[in-house]
Amino acid sequence: MKIAVCVKSVPDTEAKISILADQLTFDHAGIKFITSPFDEYAIEAALQLKERYGGEITAFSLGGEEVVEVLRNTLARGVDNGVHIKDPEFAGADPLTAAKILAAAIDGGDFQLILCGQQGVGGDNSQVPAMLAELLDLPQATLVVALEIEADKFKAHCEIEGAHQIVQGTLPAVISTGKGLNEPRYPSIKGVMAARRKEIVIKDAAALGLSGQLTASQRKVKLIALNAPPARPSGKMIAGDPATQAHQLARLLREEAKVI
Repeated sequence: MKIAVCVKSVPDTEAKISILADQLTFDHAGIKFITSPFDEYAIEAALQLKERYGGEITAFSLGGEEVVEVLRNTLARGVDNGVHIKDPEFAGADPLTAAKILAAAIDGGDFQLILCGQQGVGGDNSQVPAMLAELLDLPQATLVVALEIEADKFKAHCEIEGAHQIVQGTLPAVISTGKGLNEPRYPSIKGVMAARRKEIVIKDAAALGLSGQLTASQRKVKLIALNAPPARPSGKMIAGDPATQAHQLARLLREEAKVI
């Protein structure tokens, strides 16, 4: 079985983000980049299918130098090949642009299954998998929490509000993975050492036949500015015995917060 996995490099969720003066990018200095957590479920699903049916897994990742270690981590888990999609023309890609780039990289690879995390942590757009399926003209199932593959058929349990929806279709297909699909494995020491020796293929705009087609000026979505969330106001300490505190709290809720 030939499987493609889309992997996104994102800042560690505990990292402190500083926005640069241009308000269009953030400072990468000192930031640790990790695999987007939802993509880990996609990687694990691919590995389990390979263990069951055999085959080959190729990971695709779009971004700058921060992508390299994430691809190495992906290879260390047991993925066979890594493709780093890198070009100055692709910088700051919006979801549609990212989907077009990934589609160009994946198309023609004869993949039976394309797996993505349901969303990239940080942007949290949840748009790329569905757009990718549309661009490749393939069936899709999104927010999948249980997946069965038999021959050229798939059966996916998709999480919807208040219920699960069962989607069936034929391969090849695009599947976006949700939390609970599996328990992602950690890279082994042997896997880490082997990943260091593997070649990561680099593909730029020219290699994908996209030169001059997806520059920032040609995109439908334009980033105006990045802004940090406003600082939270400090809390108030209410002194006194319980009765006094309760009276003061009720007054503040009524007069200041205006919620009662």
